[in-house]
Amino acid sequence: MPKSPKKATPSVDASEEIVQWVVKGMQEKKAQEIVVMDLRGVTNAFTDFFVICSGTSDTQIEAIADSVDKEVWESGKIHVHAMEGKANREWILMDYYDVIVHVFLKEKRTFFKLEELWGDAVFTNIPD
Repeated sequence: MPKSPKKATPSVDASEEIVQWVVKGMQEKKAQEIVVMDLRGVTNAFTDFFVICSGTSDTQIEAIADSVDKEVWESGKIHVHAMEGKANREWILMDYYDVIVHVFLKEKRTFFKLEELWGDAVFTNIPD
């Protein structure tokens, strides 16, 4: 009986590299409270990493998201798979499959508390 084909999955190194590009894009626009959450050891996690940051205005939120998208494209030629929330500019979610990016207004981040929902993740705080 022939073996079924294996799913092609990017290597862990690839997702870690995307995280580096995302963080660089966030830092370019002075994002605050950047946190990388490694979900690879979390049961039922649907992605390898969350990268979360805050901004102080809707204009900054949009600028951060644009900077992340530009950095990931220029560094790795990877297009964002899906982007949500750009119209209301309170919480922009960017899906790079193995890396999910959350760009929040400070108040929305405090309200949704994603870090508490995924408390089993390994957290890395990036200095401002």
